Amino acid sequence: MADFGAQDVAALRKLTGAGMMDCKKALTETDGDMEAAKDWLRTKGLAGAAKRAGRAADQGAVEVVVVGTAAAVVELNCETDFVAKGADFKAAVLALANQVAANGDENLGAQPFESSTVAEAITQMGSTLGERIELGRTARYESADGVLDAYKHVQNERGTIGVLVELGGVAPGDEKAQAVAHDIALHIASAAPRYVSKDDVPVDALEKERVLLTELTLNEGKPENAVEKIVAGRLNGFYKDYCLLEQGFVKDSKTTIAKLVEGLGAGATVRRFVRIKVGED
Repeated sequence: MADFGAQDVAALRKLTGAGMMDCKKALTETDGDMEAAKDWLRTKGLAGAAKRAGRAADQGAVEVVVVGTAAAVVELNCETDFVAKGADFKAAVLALANQVAANGDENLGAQPFESSTVAEAITQMGSTLGERIELGRTARYESADGVLDAYKHVQNERGTIGVLVELGGVAPGDEKAQAVAHDIALHIASAAPRYVSKDDVPVDALEKERVLLTELTLNEGKPENAVEKIVAGRLNGFYKDYCLLEQGFVKDSKTTIAKLVEGLGAGATVRRFVRIKVGED
């Protein structure tokens, strides 16, 4: 008998958006395995689990900075949005982002910070604010021969999404490239790609998607001799959902990000990006 309870059903529903009874059935069919249940719902066409998987209810804030040839994004988590949008909390996230930009994020907790260490300062903040405060995800880019940009999406009075992006094949200080980099950072915040290009999709992730789409197509009653072609078309949709260069630009859906970058010259490319959203893995 499958080992799961009402809390598991509710959690699966939150992750996938599927109905309560469908979530219960999915957990029953998969012996309570949450990951397998998300896949089961997808094969039945009952959920958008691929996009929503991994979300959590954590609160907090993110901050981004660009300082010279370095850029950083930092997430600081807390228990309530009331604390997250407070002036002291937001000031702390900004200070930590500047810390990472200047010194990197390796062994961040032990780095000197405000007359103590980063870890001690966060512990003290938690004591002062009366909540559990934890350092979330961090990232730092440095580029001496390209263009860096950052974007912060603000919601409910604090940063909730932070993005860093690096363009290569363009001259540092190129104003057009800088503007495009900022547009791409804004796009990433909205569209939430996972990879830069098709080539970056891991083989196992692509194969898993192919298997799921094949099962979904068969469950829809499509002729077997048409399944391969239908799945190929749906994989193109997968690339458009999750590969940055394949996506239509949020400001002009008829223009792909690849075309936007090509406008900067033949050698221009998106080298890398990172997107951090509060409460999302």
